Amino acid sequence: VLFKARTKRYHDAKLVPKEFHKGQLVLLFNSRFKLFPGKLKSKWSGPFVIKEVFPHGAVEIFKPGEESSSFKVNGQRLKVYKGGELIRHKVACFFHDP
Repeated sequence: VLFKARTKRYHDAKLVPKEFHKGQLVLLFNSRFKLFPGKLKSKWSGPFVIKEVFPHGAVEIFKPGEESSSFKVNGQRLKVYKGGELIRHKVACFFHDP
């Protein structure tokens, strides 16, 4: 019993609660990724923008530029996006034989 209490106290001291606010950029964990395993593929998709934060951990998010297609997720599936500004340019390289 002492070991369990001590382990729980150690674990609880390391926990950092996640707090999200409206307009924040976040990444969404894709739990269905196991269907198509890929060693180097990221399990996180996004970034998404937080539209609204509800009580008990629910968060409504949407893709930037697609505000009408928002959806609710559990806050445990989100993490803060720490990357820079999104630059979405497509570059095409055409090679010709000499």
